[in-house]
Amino acid sequence: MNAIALAAEQVPERHYTHHKGRGPTPHRSNPAVIHRELATLDLQPHLRVAEYGTGSGYSAELIARLVGPSGKVTSLDIDAYLTRWAGLIHHERGLDNVRCYTGDGTLGFHERAPYDRVVAWCTPPLLPKAWTDQVADGGLIVAPLPIADVPNMTVVAKVRVRGGKPTVEAVFTGGYIEATASPKDDLDLPGRWVDWENRVPGPSWISLAWREQDDRLHNGARTTLGRLLNAANTEPYKGGDVDWPSWRTFAAALDSPQLTMAGLRPDLWAIGHSTTETAAVIQQDGVILADSPDSPSLFALRDWLTAWEKADRPAPETYASTLVPADNDQGPAGWHLRLSR
Repeated sequence: MNAIALAAEQVPERHYTHHKGRGPTPHRSNPAVIHRELATLDLQPHLRVAEYGTGSGYSAELIARLVGPSGKVTSLDIDAYLTRWAGLIHHERGLDNVRCYTGDGTLGFHERAPYDRVVAWCTPPLLPKAWTDQVADGGLIVAPLPIADVPNMTVVAKVRVRGGKPTVEAVFTGGYIEATASPKDDLDLPGRWVDWENRVPGPSWISLAWREQDDRLHNGARTTLGRLLNAANTEPYKGGDVDWPSWRTFAAALDSPQLTMAGLRPDLWAIGHSTTETAAVIQQDGVILADSPDSPSLFALRDWLTAWEKADRPAPETYASTLVPADNDQGPAGWHLRLSR
């Protein structure tokens, strides 16, 4: 049995996720996925570790046991309710090497830096320079990162930092809730890059890679969402069940300015192509929606799907990774992750 499995045997997951005093924690990740990320992090005794996204506190105790009493764990979350409860539970369980703080994890936490390892359970808008600045030379970051400027298009990246410069060593299927500047209550709506949303008669939203072309009233986003909600053409995808992690990664790697993501129904995402005049998407259930049978966006979407099938539905792990420095005049400092084949 490996070290993570041994640590997991000592940590009562439901004690954290369904604590009798706090109640269930909605901000929590699958334990199997947590174990995978911690294995990728290559934790050893004595290491200093920062985690961003405290959640229930379960992951921090696992990390604390893997780095041992001489290691140090710093856990940060934007939600003070979560950090206070996690800190109390850690104290009650006798963990002296974990400290929980409330703050914006995308800024890191320089007070306890440097860190040998950084792990994130929330998705920043890019790989923050603050993280790479606060990692010791040769250290590792394991975090979900966007691969396009629309929601829910992420991979988990293993990043090595040497001389202050990050290099991606591997990517994996996965993603977590978006990091936000305040606690997030609506878990059905993405935390950023939503260009329009409706709340009546039912929740729906849309995200456009071409948002910079839209006007101040978001007429392009509103109209495109309306076209999809009232699609004149509906058809099943003839290629069979959609492998969503593969398809969304392929769509992101196209780097198309017409890339579009939408949530037309709760818990059912859609990815496709749109312009100011046309729109077409394929949903997770394999249903294709378009504004008309002759829609140029529908033809473009079919071409994308054909290329995806010809590429044999590639797994996210098979893509080449590039970190592109962000334009500091347009937002926070850091690197955008882009994939290519």
